[in-house]
Amino acid sequence: MSDASITIRPATSTEDTLLAQHFGQLWLDNQVPSEQILPDWQQITRRFIAKARQTSSYQGFIAEVQDQIVGSASCQLFAGLYPLLLSQDQRQYGYIWGVYVEADYRRQGIGRQLTMAAVEYLRSHHCTHAILHASPWGQSVYEQLGFTTSNEMRIEL
Repeated sequence: MSDASITIRPATSTEDTLLAQHFGQLWLDNQVPSEQILPDWQQITRRFIAKARQTSSYQGFIAEVQDQIVGSASCQLFAGLYPLLLSQDQRQYGYIWGVYVEADYRRQGIGRQLTMAAVEYLRSHHCTHAILHASPWGQSVYEQLGFTTSNEMRIEL
């Protein structure tokens, strides 16, 4: 499939349910057992998107092939985990999440195009960095786009 046959466009609020469905499927595709996912996950995700749209410049993106929706991604300004003391021109982070492509359309550059649309959106909002958390299957895609591993450290409790 050529890049010309893939259309990436901004999602509208009427597509929040689809974005939520893709986000839920992303977890299932990453081997999270369905019983570990909250039963009201769609409602939780739609509420999160609505709030992020109001407070964090949220934008979703849709991938279409021959007018069929085959993927999506979300991004927003990252509020941070602690008080921000640096000026925005020094540190304005954007966060990309929920990059999802249906199984039959993977490995065709769609995830890459969705991610780049999100990066460009965050750049247009003067972000100095874009952050995402990659699945093991997506890590090489993001590395090819110039993402590097960060200094995030964690410990299981």
